[in-house]
Amino acid sequence: MLLSNDENKEFHAKIMQIQRDLNAPKNEWNNHSKYRYRTCEGILEAAKPLLAKQKLNIKIDDEITNIGNRYYVKSTVTLTDGQFEISATSLAREAEQRKGFDDAQLTGATISYARKYALNGLFAIDDSKDIDSTENHESNVNDEDEILKNFTELAMKTKTYDELKSFFRDAFKKLTGEHQKKAKQVYDIRKEELEGTN
Repeated sequence: MLLSNDENKEFHAKIMQIQRDLNAPKNEWNNHSKYRYRTCEGILEAAKPLLAKQKLNIKIDDEITNIGNRYYVKSTVTLTDGQFEISATSLAREAEQRKGFDDAQLTGATISYARKYALNGLFAIDDSKDIDSTENHESNVNDEDEILKNFTELAMKTKTYDELKSFFRDAFKKLTGEHQKKAKQVYDIRKEELEGTN
């Protein structure tokens, strides 16, 4: 069965909406290194209601491979609507040892790490350390949310690549970090759609 270009666009629009709306804060604290971080479980908890709203299913596959005397975990996260799918993959190496961890805990931590970074890739999440958490920073983030929202709406409505490029250039200059990554992903998807119509 051949699927229309409109169906493909609709699928990608759902992904972009989830990437834009997803809020997976860094709720965990690392006492040793003194920074906040997010977990695989936290990302999934934030994503599931958005996936349900868009009628998308998520699947996570893990593959464990032994290379020499080290174990590697390859995690692949796939979103599908039953017709189309999009995936992201991440690879993590199991540490030889970690204080206070037995073998099962070490493997579990490595799987969680690989899954987290596959989810980050799929949902365009920037997992760099927070520089600050001042009110001024929060205000900037809210402004950037609005800029990203406006750019996404313009990108979906634009009919030409030149228009898209202009909107993207303007928005990208006003964004930072995770917001820039999300804008670039919206741009890439819409560019591909526009090129497919020519």
